[in-house]
Amino acid sequence: MLRLTQGNWPLADDIAQQVFIKLYANLATFRAESSLSTWLHSVAYRTFLNEVRKPHHLKETELEGFEQNNIVANNADNEILVEQLMAMLPISERACLTLAFSAGMSHQEIATVTDYPLGTVKSHISRAKQKLSTWLEETQARNET
Repeated sequence: MLRLTQGNWPLADDIAQQVFIKLYANLATFRAESSLSTWLHSVAYRTFLNEVRKPHHLKETELEGFEQNNIVANNADNEILVEQLMAMLPISERACLTLAFSAGMSHQEIATVTDYPLGTVKSHISRAKQKLSTWLEETQARNET
């Protein structure tokens, strides 16, 4: 949730609490057609999407007003750099990449969680990796000058 909410701890915490309440309330509806992890991620992703659709939270577009020049590029700050770069991705790409690398899900599992077609999941992951690579190279080039 923290990556999806662009580092917004209070929002990530609120969504996580909502998710666990929903999971507890609906545990009897779990049919084991997919893994428990896939079900949990699916509920979490849908809860996240519902929350960001509210006008007072994040938007479904790239982070507005975020300048690449504000990116910290020190080896000790790699985690901060990753968070800042991930925040620049659109929500759909950020979600697919997070589920693939942080949660270790397969493309098919991500498609199940997000309701995106398999090809869309693959495209989002590929595009996101390319963008992150480009932004990282640009950041490193700026820091070398």
